[in-house]
Amino acid sequence: MNELRVKDLFDMDPFESSFRNLMRPWRAEGGERSPQIRLDLSEHDDCYMVKAEIPGVKREDIDVRIDRNQVTISAEVKQEKEERKDGRVLRSERQYGFASRSFALASDIDDAKADAKYQNGVLELRLPKKATGSSRKLSIG
Repeated sequence: MNELRVKDLFDMDPFESSFRNLMRPWRAEGGERSPQIRLDLSEHDDCYMVKAEIPGVKREDIDVRIDRNQVTISAEVKQEKEERKDGRVLRSERQYGFASRSFALASDIDDAKADAKYQNGVLELRLPKKATGSSRKLSIG
């Protein structure tokens, strides 16, 4: 049960509001959340380098898609935890979550040469830029 309350700016009794907060229900165990993808992006002359932190996710549950200059990283968490004592199940929990990040880059990506590595909860992408088309001046005859 969550209460939505607007803080009274003119509340003059800080002890009463502090005491009221102590009486609200709370959980001793923090709830698990869906994975969050945090990114570091750097640009070099020939490529973009992306480091994405996705802890608690298996390599096969990560999906990276490239569409010209649009990059999408998706991850799905599937964890099951079970506590047993004397052969009896005391607690069994399952956690499922999904996270996705999309971003656009200034140049199109050469997806055939792109490279991805995942180690210790960090996904590293090397995204080479597509060669820009050459331009030429047409002479008008």
